[in-house]
Amino acid sequence: MCAAAVFLLLFFLTATFCVGFGSTGGGDGSEFRFSEAPDYRNGVECLSVNKELVSSCHPSLVHVALTLDSEYLRGSIAAVHSVLRHATCPENIFFHFIAAEFDPASPRVLSKIVRSTFPSLNFKIFIFREDTVINLISSSIRQALENPLNYARNYLGDILDHCVERVIYLDSDLVVVDDIIKLWNTTLTNARVIGAPEYCHANFTKYFTDGFWSDPVISRVFQSRNPCYFNTGVMVMDLVRWREGNYRKRIENWMEIQRKRRIYELGSLPPFLLVFAGNVEGIDHRWNQHGLGGDNVRGSCRWLHPGKVSLLHWSGKGKPWVRLDARNPCPLDHLWRPYDLFK
Repeated sequence: MCAAAVFLLLFFLTATFCVGFGSTGGGDGSEFRFSEAPDYRNGVECLSVNKELVSSCHPSLVHVALTLDSEYLRGSIAAVHSVLRHATCPENIFFHFIAAEFDPASPRVLSKIVRSTFPSLNFKIFIFREDTVINLISSSIRQALENPLNYARNYLGDILDHCVERVIYLDSDLVVVDDIIKLWNTTLTNARVIGAPEYCHANFTKYFTDGFWSDPVISRVFQSRNPCYFNTGVMVMDLVRWREGNYRKRIENWMEIQRKRRIYELGSLPPFLLVFAGNVEGIDHRWNQHGLGGDNVRGSCRWLHPGKVSLLHWSGKGKPWVRLDARNPCPLDHLWRPYDLFK
């Protein structure tokens, strides 16, 4: 989708306004009511997958991982809907949902909601044990960034079935407006472990404190690399290389250093930058038009970056469903609304 098409679509979407309402529930899922999504089917060119026998180990599957919790459930459902809606082979996509251990909505309730919304979806829900990471988390610039579930991406190599060798990780505050098989087919060259859109024009130094840059020992980590910022909300991950290289432990090591001395301010992103920046397979920027949620403090409105669009990402403080319900949306929030199934 090109930028001109996005703005044309925006013109028609803003002609009407819709607000979602939900009752107050007690953790049984009654506060989350979603319309059933259309039953998206494979095109004739797709490899056939027997729905009765499919498992996460089937070689023809495209694997997508997202987190699932009560706070961002509406976003996660919209993200899944967008992936299916634009996929040539939606029946060949397997979703791996990582659910919080102590979320108000239990994994059983979340599974029921997903199944009722997407009756034919291939999916599995995994419980993320918060004690895995809780003692490694330090305070952040925004409290939401301290949620243990934000760190679940660090543990995908351990959580997902070992037969899953590659996965696309997606945040819950985005929609895909292109065929996800194009992203899946990204080649990770030179034994790289992850692929993501890189932004080398960004001021990389701001992601770490002055204390980090003034320390000649720890700042040396980037000495032999040309590091660029990348957003961890959209990544293609080679889990075989991830497991072999014990990258989960490498990230944890930096989190342990952060607990002892303040070297960054932004939650789960900086450890990824410390381990991977400068050694990431660059993916076209169209696959992460990020920052639509504004910054981490004000959540102000933003516009698209120049160029084509395959994925819209509301990273930052502002979320489209919150602003739409408050009748104070940003213009681009209306592009999220067609994927919203919340009743």
